[in-house]
Amino acid sequence: MHGEIDAADLLTRLNKGEKLTLLDVREELEYSTFNIGGKNIPLQGLGQNSDVLGPNKNEEIIVICSAGLRSAAAAALLTEKGYTNVKNLTGGLLALRKLKH
Repeated sequence: MHGEIDAADLLTRLNKGEKLTLLDVREELEYSTFNIGGKNIPLQGLGQNSDVLGPNKNEEIIVICSAGLRSAAAAALLTEKGYTNVKNLTGGLLALRKLKH
């Protein structure tokens, strides 16, 4: 079972300058239009590309997308693959952008 992080907690951690492992599972065009950094692996390709996240399956990975639905699916997939500290950004980047305005 993966965990969750809300937009306020993520924004606080980003503003503190924490080095976070972010995985953005939106399509490349969405990522290039707006992103907060992190690796971009679209959800459809995540199954065969999850090894690019590194060998440490206990490291925290925060999965993000536009609204939190694709990232929830990606977090579940990573959990199935043995990653133990996966968090889904609830509300996605939409929730994060609302806080920034």
